[in-house]
Order: sequence, then structure tokens, then C-alpha cells
Amino acid sequence: MKPTLLILAAGLGSRYGSLKQMDKLGPSGETLLEYSVFDAIRAGFGKVVFVIRKDIETDFKESVLKKLEGKIAVDYIFQELDVLPAGFTLPENRVKPWGTGHAILVAADKVNEPFAVINADDFYGHGSFKLLAEFLTSNEVNDEKTYSMVGFQLEKTLSEFGFVSRGVCATDENFNLVAANEKTHIERTDSGIKSKLPDGSIEVLDGKTYVSMNCWGFTPSLFDYLNAGFVEFLQNNVSNPKAEFYIPFMVNELIERGDVKVKVLKGYSEWFGMTYKQDRELALDKIRDLIAQGVYPENLWN
Repeated sequence: MKPTLLILAAGLGSRYGSLKQMDKLGPSGETLLEYSVFDAIRAGFGKVVFVIRKDIETDFKESVLKKLEGKIAVDYIFQELDVLPAGFTLPENRVKPWGTGHAILVAADKVNEPFAVINADDFYGHGSFKLLAEFLTSNEVNDEKTYSMVGFQLEKTLSEFGFVSRGVCATDENFNLVAANEKTHIERTDSGIKSKLPDGSIEVLDGKTYVSMNCWGFTPSLFDYLNAGFVEFLQNNVSNPKAEFYIPFMVNELIERGDVKVKVLKGYSEWFGMTYKQDRELALDKIRDLIAQGVYPENLWN
């Protein structure tokens, strides 16, 4: 059975200033997520499911989905604020999406096989999809409770234009994930890579440390965990307009309880993303370089 690729494309892009998932970066108008789909097809994925917002459906179908017709099986689902478990209602002051854990959960009815999860606005490279495809079709996922994550070295995932959030990984001797500790204010400084902690103190981080870039490999067993976890999250946070149900928090909890094991796969492809508007020019340059090297064609879908 070929694995599925689940692409989270419902974010608001507040720091970027516009819809990153629709920004045309390739020479033939390709969006960043199209390079991920192209790499996933080459790696052996059989289907792609997009999580989007209802208000971008028309533009998304015209700009992205039309290009994929006949290339790979495609489906999509909406992540809307009012998609909540029974017994919960949407607070009037809620504007932010409920987070990556909720984004994955809304796709439960669309995914019945081992699947990868990525962000729409990140570039992970062909090697990352190859690692995930090999893992998701291996014997290691037969027990349904073994997941994976492609890790990237911290120093290669920073923006030159402001702070970023990263899940800093702690692993055991077999490179199983012990925890992905979310750091929400990491930036490169003249004296090293530093993280500003909630209490205002500063932590120096090793640039070689592996971090989570929301590039996961799961089995459908995750959906039951997410459903229970989201209910608990809402019970504690439904009235907090800024609280988000992050997938790393859920994975950490599952690891701590001993419910699952998560293998960290060492990413060897170059990662880049578009957190800030200024990151766009760097992304354009990197795509041009990859095309010049023959990694991608001038037009992905010709």
C-alpha cells in the first residue's frame, strides 16, 4: 500500500503578510507545496490530501489542484474553527486556527493508510520524502504504534529576518525521540543561536541539534489519540483565544505514556521556508539553483 501525503495548508501566515501556500515561486508559477508533491510522487506516495480553509477553496483549486490532475490522486478537507467535537461551541473571540493537531485530525476520514504530514510553506527536499516513504512502507509500522519524524539540524532552519519556533529534539542512543521541546523564540545572534524563554532568560542552543520541522510519518492509529487529546485540550483551553493544539505536544505525551515510539530520521536534504516576507527572495534563489543543478525541471508538470 502506497503512503499518503497530508499537507497542512490552512495557516494564516500572519508574519509573512499574505497566503504563503498560494505564493508562486517557481519559473512556471509553481507554489512551494507543488515541489513537495513532485518529490512525494518521485518517492512513491500514492495520494495527497490538502487541509485548507473554505475561503481559499476556489483559488486553491484553480492555482494548485488543476495542475495535479492525472499526476496523483488528490483530495482536500477544510480546517474551520467551528469543526469541534460534540459538546463544544466556538467562542466568539476565537480567530486563530486550533493548531496543527486539529489540522491533522480533520483529515481522519480522508486517510486510511500510513501517511506523512508536512507544512505547505516549507521545502523539505526529495531526500525527506524518500526517507518517509521507505519508513512508511517498512515492517516497522506494522504494529501501528511506531511513528517517525524527519529531523533537520537547527542551524540550517533559521531565518535571517527574525525569530522562529522549533521543536528541539531529545533522542535516546537509538535515535528514538524522547521529546520535542517547543522553543518559540529562536534566532541567530553574533554570539550564537539563542532561545528566549518565557521568563525572559536566554538559552544558548547547539546548531547541530536536530529539530522538528513538522515533517512526520504516522499510521492511522494517531487519529484516535488526537481525538481524545483535542477534547482534553478544549476542556482546558477553549476560552483561551491564543491556545493551539500542536502536534509535537501530542506526540510528546504519547511518548511519555509509552503509547508509541517515534524514530527520528536524519534529514539530509536542504530545508528552507518562508516565515517572513523577506524569506521569499532566498527561496526563489534556492529554487533557481536546484533547477540549474537539474534537481527539478523548469516546469514541474509538463
